Amino acid sequence: MLPNDHKIVDSANFNLDVIDLKILEALEADGRLTNVELAERVALSPSPCLRRVRRLEAEGIIEGYGAKINRTKVGLSLTAFVEVKLERPREADAEHFGQSMQALPQVLSCYLISGQPDFLMEVVVGDLAQYSNSVLKSLRDHSEIKEVHSSFVLQTVKAAATLPWRYIKSR
Repeated sequence: MLPNDHKIVDSANFNLDVIDLKILEALEADGRLTNVELAERVALSPSPCLRRVRRLEAEGIIEGYGAKINRTKVGLSLTAFVEVKLERPREADAEHFGQSMQALPQVLSCYLISGQPDFLMEVVVGDLAQYSNSVLKSLRDHSEIKEVHSSFVLQTVKAAATLPWRYIKSR
């Protein structure tokens, strides 16, 4: 839960007060809340609540709304974390690789990271054959790649669906 004081959080030149944070927490937990329900949860009347939500959307803090889908039940039962090391850590190679990963729908997330390797990706597919035929085949087409290491998820111990709101501190 959020603190009860009215500290301000400066998020990339956008001030978030405790009510904004409560709105974000509530919407992250249930994006289907009506404005009236949301206003009740954050102890605000509906009109100012709606203005705040629209402002949070306009500032890009709320990026969108969606449903949480069970991957296995829709046939995406294999999750892999893929580490990619580039031959030479040149900016142009990293940009090219990053852009090409954006085009692969199986790649849920792709991060340029510090240390070894250069990139870390989360990939979901139906099975090992699909992984090999789609993701690995695509990676083999990149001459800038030196190494690829794949780790396959055996069991999900925790997959956070919400941000750690209680640890957001004022700046």
